[in-house]
Amino acid sequence: MIELLSQPWPWWAAGIIIGLTVPTLLILGNKLFGISSSMRHLCAMCVPAKIPFFNYDWKKEIWNIFFIIGVLLGGFIASEFLSTDAPIQIAENTKTQLRDAGVVDVTNLLPEDIFSWSSLLSLRGFIFIVLGGFMVGFGTRWAGGCTSGHAIMGLSSLQWPSLVATIMFMVGGFIMTWLILPSLIAL
Repeated sequence: MIELLSQPWPWWAAGIIIGLTVPTLLILGNKLFGISSSMRHLCAMCVPAKIPFFNYDWKKEIWNIFFIIGVLLGGFIASEFLSTDAPIQIAENTKTQLRDAGVVDVTNLLPEDIFSWSSLLSLRGFIFIVLGGFMVGFGTRWAGGCTSGHAIMGLSSLQWPSLVATIMFMVGGFIMTWLILPSLIAL
């Protein structure tokens, strides 16, 4: 069993598992799948302020906190006990484009010359890590949910705003990848 878990799985296997999550949550109590909502529940739980956005019965959504704990715990177990020494598979075209743009380390999923504690103090690191993180959080709140909530749960329940949000996520990703990212990497 460990051998099966420590091997890379095909992309479609994860799709099937994630796809089955939606009807399972709906059947188990009409629960909505999404990651960003857990931050709201966590803030409502830990910051007992009179802020209207956090003033609701978060205890009804405690399952979501346990779900996030499970995600974090699963990621830790996978990285510490199920990972192999095999290099991460990155497409050669992607490696070439990143090298041409000035990224030195193209062997890791997150290049260390962009995503590391030392690069955080550089302009490029600040833009990628701090400003990028802020923009993701702001965009998630503005869109009323994250990509997993809209693209997985929202589309499967035929919600029009989720279709618009998912299309905009994709358009934003293409603009970032092909128009903005090369300039940021060159900093």
